[in-house]
Amino acid sequence: MDFREDFLQLVWKYQYFEKRDLQTTNGLRLQVLNPGFHNQGEGPDFRDASLEIDGIVFHGHVEVHRLASEWKQHEHEANPAYNSVILHVVWKNDRPVYRNDHTSMPTLEFNGRIFLEVWRRYEQLLDFRSELPCAHALSQVPEIIRFSALEKALVERLHSKSESVLNLLELTQGDWEETAYRWLFVSFGFRINSQPMGELASQIPYKILQKHRTSLPTLEAMLFGLAGLLPEESSEPYVGHLIREYQFYQKKYRWEQKLLRQHWNFMGVRPSAFPTIRIAQLASILSQAPSLLQSILEDSRDFQSFKKVLQIPTSDYWKYHYTFGKASERMTSKGVSGPSLNLLIINFAMPLWYAYGHYFQNPDWKERCFDLLQGIASEKNFITQKFEKCGWTPQNAFDSQGMIGLYRGYCEPKRCLSCKVAQSLIRSESK
Repeated sequence: MDFREDFLQLVWKYQYFEKRDLQTTNGLRLQVLNPGFHNQGEGPDFRDASLEIDGIVFHGHVEVHRLASEWKQHEHEANPAYNSVILHVVWKNDRPVYRNDHTSMPTLEFNGRIFLEVWRRYEQLLDFRSELPCAHALSQVPEIIRFSALEKALVERLHSKSESVLNLLELTQGDWEETAYRWLFVSFGFRINSQPMGELASQIPYKILQKHRTSLPTLEAMLFGLAGLLPEESSEPYVGHLIREYQFYQKKYRWEQKLLRQHWNFMGVRPSAFPTIRIAQLASILSQAPSLLQSILEDSRDFQSFKKVLQIPTSDYWKYHYTFGKASERMTSKGVSGPSLNLLIINFAMPLWYAYGHYFQNPDWKERCFDLLQGIASEKNFITQKFEKCGWTPQNAFDSQGMIGLYRGYCEPKRCLSCKVAQSLIRSESK
């Protein structure tokens, strides 16, 4: 049996099998009225199916396995959620199956019934040893199917990211301002420093920074001090001022020093992306935004408006320094770079928009995400390069984010038969 269980699920979902003289394994006449809805979560594989067995109509669920014995291996007989299964669909019926109440389970065996063309296309068009199992056949997939697959993967990716935002909202007891602020810091960590960035934001409430936002040196003193990145002393006047400012506010707000320099990743990071530079950029952004939430939700509708909010020049000190105490001969930072700005819109603003729309049950925010992503340049990374080698070139961030979602959610775990691209390849000549 050189196939996966999801292949049998696909066959049942689209009814790619011979249905003439259909019978259960114990000889009862079987007619499929409705195969049910494919369940991607816990419980039976297909819900709300309708079948006629031996002249009686049944409504319930359908479970699919390669071998009938897997029913017992998966302990379904002890799970009440499977009591309402009305049909067990298997490749081979290797043993009788019983429900929790010891009644016999009606079983349909697929062996010898699946359409030959479906087998052929499954074997020829999907190579599960490849990173992109359908790579050699992508050119056969209509553009509208590709777009639909990208859109589905993008929605799932945005939903997953928005869950992180909603988890922060729960931690902040429903405070959207504080949530947006903390999510901004996490996003500014660009994965490699996202954890300490999130910890830094959790140590100093947004309301405190907002209270002092008109003084950029004060914001820098607070953030660098709590980050554990300020030196103990310095001969540089500006740094000396930051040290004194932090010492004053540390006593005033009774802050404990939880972060140290060793918590931050400098190794393997470009100097322009050092955590010191990122924190300086954050301080500048916060100093210019009276309300971060309003800036992201209401005042930013397109790329240019986000640029005004997020691409703020740093203080003069950080224009010629990557770290404290060591000046650079040339200018180091004019603010967030173009590629980083794109990533911030994608990874900070879009999940925040999506989570906000989900929370308030307003689907317009999802459409806003799609519209903006289609106006942002495509990302260039190892995942998009894999698709480009197959002749599928992303045109914008909508495409590249969809491709990342496809690769992470379908190609990598080999969930091909849940992907519209592979489904299209298999069914195109099967009926």
